[in-house]
Amino acid sequence: MAKTLLVVDDKPTLRQMLRDYFTQEGYRVLTAADGRQALDLARRERPDLIILDIMMPEMDGYAFLQAYTHEQPTPIILLTAKVEETDRVLGLELGADDYVTKPFSLRELAARVRAVLRRVEKAQALAQEPARLQVGDVVLDPAERRVWVASHEITNLTPTEFTLLETLMRAPGRVFTRAQLWERIASQARFLRGDEHTVNVHIHNLRRKIEPAPKAPRYILTVYGVGYKFRRED
Repeated sequence: MAKTLLVVDDKPTLRQMLRDYFTQEGYRVLTAADGRQALDLARRERPDLIILDIMMPEMDGYAFLQAYTHEQPTPIILLTAKVEETDRVLGLELGADDYVTKPFSLRELAARVRAVLRRVEKAQALAQEPARLQVGDVVLDPAERRVWVASHEITNLTPTEFTLLETLMRAPGRVFTRAQLWERIASQARFLRGDEHTVNVHIHNLRRKIEPAPKAPRYILTVYGVGYKFRRED
């Protein structure tokens, strides 16, 4: 069955171009002109991936992310004319999985879509494994994609954050480089920019959600100059 993409942009010519291109690539493509239309459409159609512009009338991309990522773990790629790092980081912090800066290559965007969808498919395949992971008082259920910390369920992890946590928990004590973690969450790192910084942002977000004191992490430890590891319980 064809994957469903939702393209959200206020420019009709760009929406049509992306609809035509991705339809030829074998996707089912839906379009919306602003975040409010996109929110209604996404809730009704449950797309497999959303390509989202940031600067739009009615409801911009940031507002859409704030509203929708709490409802569904749908992967989202941002389209942005902004080049400031703070704008990209804000999008990632709000739950986006990747970004493309305008003007962009259709082939590059298609490659990013495939890479993100492959990551989701791998995560879903891992979710078929029935065994729960437990390290100390952190419990992760791959099959149900649920996480508990000290018996309290964490319900707001994004797909990327869940994959990072699962990767680290499957090998407690092992040090993962940022490049290794990026390859794990993105499948093909060569299509992506700023890998180390992006991993840092996702780890920061993950710590805010699972750590009792994010600035003094107990579970996800930084190995300076290398990467991260999950604390092993001896």
